Amino acid sequence: MTHAQTIQDPGARLHRRLAATAPICVGIDPVADHLPEDFANEDPLHGIERFCEGVLEAISQIAPCTKIQSACFERYGSSGVRTLERIMSHAKTLGLQVILDAKRGDIGISAEHYAAAAAGMDADWVTVNGYLGEDGVAPFRAAGLGVFVLVRTSNPSGDEIQAVETSGGTVAGLVAAMVDRLGRADSGELASTGAVVGATKPEAAAALRRLMPRSPFLLPGYGAQGGGAEGVRAALDGRGGGVLVTASRSIIRAWEQDRGPWIDAVKRAAGRFAEDIQTIVEDAR
Repeated sequence: MTHAQTIQDPGARLHRRLAATAPICVGIDPVADHLPEDFANEDPLHGIERFCEGVLEAISQIAPCTKIQSACFERYGSSGVRTLERIMSHAKTLGLQVILDAKRGDIGISAEHYAAAAAGMDADWVTVNGYLGEDGVAPFRAAGLGVFVLVRTSNPSGDEIQAVETSGGTVAGLVAAMVDRLGRADSGELASTGAVVGATKPEAAAALRRLMPRSPFLLPGYGAQGGGAEGVRAALDGRGGGVLVTASRSIIRAWEQDRGPWIDAVKRAAGRFAEDIQTIVEDAR
């Protein structure tokens, strides 16, 4: 556990950041074939690293948080993982809360190894597949990390499993009950065990919020995937907060539609996104 993680639990740190800015998270999922022309003649990983650093600097005064997609770096092997570590470190120096979007999910002893790796990279939060139960989630909490557990994802085929009714409610509801249980011991306004809930499913989000009143919701699917204001409002907690709405390609690839320097396009897109979400949240209070 790092010194930074011992100061406050992850939920308290996130709540403090959300109190001062719009509740948005910019996803970093770079693809070498979709970088600005500035990086056309560079080694792919070097170009990705410089691009990600620029994106983080552009959003650092707008967003409280970034979600970095591990898969985009792991595909390059050990060199990619080293690049990921440097980008995460850069995000932390800019004051951003860092979610390692790795979607880990394994039995307890293996989860301990994954948790140690994420904590060693100085992540604040990590995404976890909770379908192995508590022993696959608890090691991340024990390592000082906040955890966003996949509960009701935005991809259409997630309904095949997550929406299935059981004697105890939907499968997603059972996972939500586990998330709430794990977060009950946390102090502060927000628990350190949160949930990934798609903004594309407002009715499900409202039902899940009732099951997880103190858990932060990480909301993918806003905008291009069809999620809108209704999905954000449905996920708000009893105080009109508790959400972190995420967007990636609409921001980090904004330069494809917005003329001028690419970094300015990214900054403008992040600003518009922040204004949109802040307006939704304030209107709902």
